[in-house]
Amino acid sequence: MTQIDKTPAPVSLWEAFKFWLKVGFISFGGPAGQISLLHKELVEDKRWISERRFLHALNYCMVLPGPEAQQLATYIGWLMHRTWGGIMAGVLFVLPSLFILIGLSWIYIAYGSLPLVAGLFYGIKPAVTAIVLQAAHRIGSRALKNNVLWAIAGASFVAIFALNAPFPLIVFIAALVGYFGGRMSPETFKTGGGHGAAKASFGKAIIDDDTPTPAHALWTWSRFVSVAVIGFLLWAIPFAAIVACFGWDHTYSQMSWFFTKAALLTFGGAYAVLPYVYQGAVDGFGWLSATQMIDGLALGETTPGPLIMVVAFVAFVGGYLKALLGTQALFLAGALAATIVTWFTFLPSFVFILMGGPFIETTHNDLKFTAPLTAITAAVVGVILNLALFFGYHVLWPMGLKGSFDWISALITVAAAIALFKYKRNVIHVIAASALIGLAIKTVAY
Repeated sequence: MTQIDKTPAPVSLWEAFKFWLKVGFISFGGPAGQISLLHKELVEDKRWISERRFLHALNYCMVLPGPEAQQLATYIGWLMHRTWGGIMAGVLFVLPSLFILIGLSWIYIAYGSLPLVAGLFYGIKPAVTAIVLQAAHRIGSRALKNNVLWAIAGASFVAIFALNAPFPLIVFIAALVGYFGGRMSPETFKTGGGHGAAKASFGKAIIDDDTPTPAHALWTWSRFVSVAVIGFLLWAIPFAAIVACFGWDHTYSQMSWFFTKAALLTFGGAYAVLPYVYQGAVDGFGWLSATQMIDGLALGETTPGPLIMVVAFVAFVGGYLKALLGTQALFLAGALAATIVTWFTFLPSFVFILMGGPFIETTHNDLKFTAPLTAITAAVVGVILNLALFFGYHVLWPMGLKGSFDWISALITVAAAIALFKYKRNVIHVIAASALIGLAIKTVAY
């Protein structure tokens, strides 16, 4: 028996802990890069899970509100090592980036006006626009396997860009198209390759296509209700304590409530939630400016962890600038805000995976469930493309359409896109080069 035909040895919880901790520090590149990293590590290299089971889990995570890459890590950790395995995987995916972003946010807000920092961000922001475009391309290249799925993506883009349709409505319509389309044309909405193709490419996996669902992942109403109740208490008790300590109108309370809604009501992962966060945090509450929001996205792209961790930056800046704990505790005010917001943003993701995972595990060979998820994945591609235009507009016309066009930023955007698309350069390399270019330009200007 060749090595590729041999099923890998079972993985201990300690081995899994070391792996997920490593992922927490190396998961750069936003959702697309993180999903690619998980696929390479778990499907291709370690063979902990087969491609078909991986894609089925991914499609479920794509339909959920919240960060799909972190949810995917939680799902696979749960499938392999029960509830604590899922919690461990999901927490380690987030925790390093929280600490890193708190530190970087403090440097940004305390020293961001210095020419050095301003120059670095001037170069990074155009690169971020190119990176979001690349994300749409990378997800699209995996998800849009035929003309029907391309049409769903195109319709999604038109709906959100031209008609300003709410994303939940787009998800609902895409799910309907997938459900009925899967009944009329099953081949159009199948996910992944066949079993034979997966074996030929990567070999047998610990959790293979035909591996029986483990006992802890079987659906029961008692487990479903238990997770729902515990999840609600983990939300309600901290929320009630914050409101009791600070009052409903306090910024900490409003951040807790706003990011709870963001976690529950915005679908499609980080790229879809960011416009909603922008609208609330910038236009609604005034926690930070539009320029600071884009700078926060740039920081999110340059640090490991979910891109939606930009919410920690938003909260830190809001807590720091509003001096929520007094002028002598600015850093503490920002760090507490970032921690609070991270809790309320990510808690629903754990609940959704632990509550819905058993149901999803019973459907991984059932097309009537997988077809809607396939259609939703296609729709998300159109939403990400819309986000790329959203950020491109703010970078290239920083003062709005009535202001001047920033042709230097446009050149950096084009150069970054060429590096990413044509020369397949690493995201971090592109950001670093763009930052140095921006620094050089601002140094000359000063």
